[in-house]
Amino acid sequence: MCPVLGHLAGRLESTDAEAEERIAALYQEFGGPLLRHVRKSTGNDLQWAEDVVQETIVRAWRHSARLQWEPSLIWAWLLTVARRIVIDGRRRKSVRPHEVEPPEVDMLAVPDSSERALSAMVVKDALQSLSDEHREVIEQTYLRDRTISEAAEILGIPPGTVKSRLYYGIRALRVLLQDKGVAG
Repeated sequence: MCPVLGHLAGRLESTDAEAEERIAALYQEFGGPLLRHVRKSTGNDLQWAEDVVQETIVRAWRHSARLQWEPSLIWAWLLTVARRIVIDGRRRKSVRPHEVEPPEVDMLAVPDSSERALSAMVVKDALQSLSDEHREVIEQTYLRDRTISEAAEILGIPPGTVKSRLYYGIRALRVLLQDKGVAG
């Protein structure tokens, strides 16, 4: 046992200066072992363990008038308080969402619809380059989301003709878009 702690343990009434001396002696004698013990409880997180030890010593300082200053009793008290602080910390972490660093402003993705608008303009221009028959079939089936039968009825042509025009129209559209560098 530390001589200062042993000397001060004998006194029941103490002044603020003696309480500070007692806490300093307490930290000097038990700080290292307590830190080693708490690191195991915190998953070897040194920063958290140091915070726990510091909070434990602060609580010992607050309760210094009521503590029994025998080494075995004070060590048991310190371990109990440290364990409770770790448990409270774990509970707090499990309730609170995980903290993350805010992203750099340069790294934020800004929604930009210009590429989609540009693609739509290129596709519209390519559709205008198709024959009327191919363009009408593509518009009815893809752009207006109609079935082959519905498109055939609206255009007044047989469904087989719609399928044929759709096949050749899509092929022609693909070639036009590849020439413009849009399709792969």
